[in-house]
Amino acid sequence: MRDPVAAPVVTLERLRWFDLDEVLDIEDDLFGVERWTPAMFWNELANGHHYVAAREPGGAIVGYAGIAVVKPEAWVNNIAVRRDRQRAGVGRLLLDDLLAHARSRGVTHTLLEVAADNGPAQAMYEQYGFQTVGVRRGYYQPSNTDALVMRRDEPSS
Repeated sequence: MRDPVAAPVVTLERLRWFDLDEVLDIEDDLFGVERWTPAMFWNELANGHHYVAAREPGGAIVGYAGIAVVKPEAWVNNIAVRRDRQRAGVGRLLLDDLLAHARSRGVTHTLLEVAADNGPAQAMYEQYGFQTVGVRRGYYQPSNTDALVMRRDEPSS
């Protein structure tokens, strides 16, 4: 049994267009040439998808996440946590929010893609009941890294 993760000292709030500079800095650091573009984030926000930012008390964004709900399913589009705040519970806080949003919209299952070489993220998703259901070969470009497709079914009420 692992030790419980201390609650992160962050608050979640809706991600807004004026947050994108901070988000893009995190994207660039974590994902380099495979990062999302400003247009990709703008498109997600413009389409009304649920995006949240995790802020530390000083106001800096330390993580963000987004989900698209198209019933009966939801897709986790991204979860990212600034390097210096990883493994402190911020990713779990973000994922909890996304899954709660999906449940409130009546989804029956949630899907996501994760890099095949991202063991820590895969382990977190597995702890939330996600299971690998497929592989997208060469999904992440230009590194040609495979993506695992993971799925979690919502319990019937």
